[in-house]
Amino acid sequence: YVYKVKKAVDFGFLDYSTLEKRAFFCREELRLNQRFAPHIYLDVIEICGSCRQPVLQGGGEPVEYAVRMKQFSQAGLLSALAAQHKLGRAHMDELAALVPAMHERVAVADENSGYGLPDDIHYWVMENFAHIRPALEQPQQRQQLDEVEQWCSQTREKLQALLTGRRREGFVRECHGDLHLGNLAVIDGRITAFDGIEFNEQLRWIDVMSELAFLVMDVRDRGYPRYAWHLLSRYLQHTGDYAGLAVLRYYLVYRALVRAKVAVLRLPQARSTLDRQDAWYEYASYLRLAVDEVHAPPPSLIITHGVSGSGKSFYASRLAEQLGAIQIRSDIERKRLFGYAADALTRSAVEAGIYSADASTQTYDRLAVLAHSVIAAGYTAIVDATFLEFARRESFRELAADMSVPFLMLHCHADRETLQARIHDRQAEGGDPSEAGLAVLEAQLAGYQLLRPEELDSVIDTDADGDTGEAAIAGLVSAIQARLVLVTDS
Repeated sequence: YVYKVKKAVDFGFLDYSTLEKRAFFCREELRLNQRFAPHIYLDVIEICGSCRQPVLQGGGEPVEYAVRMKQFSQAGLLSALAAQHKLGRAHMDELAALVPAMHERVAVADENSGYGLPDDIHYWVMENFAHIRPALEQPQQRQQLDEVEQWCSQTREKLQALLTGRRREGFVRECHGDLHLGNLAVIDGRITAFDGIEFNEQLRWIDVMSELAFLVMDVRDRGYPRYAWHLLSRYLQHTGDYAGLAVLRYYLVYRALVRAKVAVLRLPQARSTLDRQDAWYEYASYLRLAVDEVHAPPPSLIITHGVSGSGKSFYASRLAEQLGAIQIRSDIERKRLFGYAADALTRSAVEAGIYSADASTQTYDRLAVLAHSVIAAGYTAIVDATFLEFARRESFRELAADMSVPFLMLHCHADRETLQARIHDRQAEGGDPSEAGLAVLEAQLAGYQLLRPEELDSVIDTDADGDTGEAAIAGLVSAIQARLVLVTDS
């Protein structure tokens, strides 16, 4: 077992200064964390005897309290896996499913609860600056922090209505509150969240997008920026909360500031010059993340083009990781639109059911709405769909023009044998949102509308029969980035 005892400290946002408070927060820690890890959090025990000779669960007056937990291997911490370069996409996929599942089983803030109010959210954003600024030693550090603070104040004004609306729509919930890789571990083969915030209600009754922001920010900080984008796209595919991207950057900056604050709070406790250097390095790393969000690159719109099995989803996913973009997958959004889970088998016939002409029109209309939402939030959208008809491709080109962003089309193709083999393998493996079989492929090939000459200036070509390794993806990324620069400059 592990016995977790709270320090008698008072940081303002955290107050364990009395025995009564420590007892209360031990019970709160148990209640809150049993939601996510009931097999780890067992009970609260009294520590009796004296401070010099404590007795666990002894008789008499308690001198302290402790949360009793089941011990687990620290080697399973995702932070440890990240440090050992063992973090993979499979972990991101599991997290992308785990986080929404956690949020589905927690309490939702009532509109009269007082939680999730824009002014209160901004208070905690600005509270970070109050802790950080007195510790800064260099004018350049203060100038950098001032820039981030000004951005936060300006952005908060723009988000007033959005933050209020998300609270009204049920996105403010009693979350974990401290969801980073150090509080996630592989236990008995599954990722488990532990050590959520019990000491401050305002810091756990938050927008679910704030919770996700902490995790995305932490994955990025630990040297996995591509996986952070992979996690974000997969999370959105699970939840459909693309509208939440409008507040994500504000929360990403906030979460980076929280960790920067924690770093400077460690400075007075530093026992050596090396400890101080480590704290300052950590601070600088998190401030750099905040500054990068403040100066995020402009968005663009990329669509895929090609029949089933041509590699659209593979390339869209990898490009989203490396370009820092959001993949919107038509197979998933089509099913969501008609009330199906992503992995559901609808058994719709070719050009029938959810694949009828009318259903396809509704699906592409929905993809356009989502792309608009992503771009308006300041992110590049990669719309992963067949786009076999000229009219549908043209409507997205017009969307990009209306939003004054660059437009590119990723043309994916392969020979018929490769297409058939991929579809066969995909169906044999199962679990993919796409239901396209060989009959669908033949129908697509028969109705395929070739790219027109006037479209070619927007096309990036990729041959799915060729190399799909890291070098090939890197070359494709370079080609897209070069094209985007040309489009932007023109």
